[in-house]
Amino acid sequence: MQDLLREYLPILIFLGLAIAIGLVLILAAVVLAVRNPDPEKVSAYECGFNAFDDARMKFDVRFYLVSILFIIFDLEIAFLFPWAVAFGDLGLLGFWSMMVFLGVLTIGFAYEWKKGALEWE
Repeated sequence: MQDLLREYLPILIFLGLAIAIGLVLILAAVVLAVRNPDPEKVSAYECGFNAFDDARMKFDVRFYLVSILFIIFDLEIAFLFPWAVAFGDLGLLGFWSMMVFLGVLTIGFAYEWKKGALEWE
């Protein structure tokens, strides 16, 4: 039992330090926070002007389409990194399976491009 506790001691110390540092930072923010902020500081800042319409207004479907396309092609890159790291150990099967994957994504990209999904009017 002593060996088990000795092996987990660094993890317990790490968790204790993480909790302590988190609590210290939260308490420091509460103690040191400004109580009366300047009106300019709490004004709208994302686009430079105040909101002119309801926050629940409808968005064009192209916003969602562009975000989905970004996620798809971002995931493509995320799959390429582990494949590139293990490329030497994969052999021909690993190489050709990734080429099929990239081919399918390239065909999908060409289809989206041809349909005009990437055009912004």
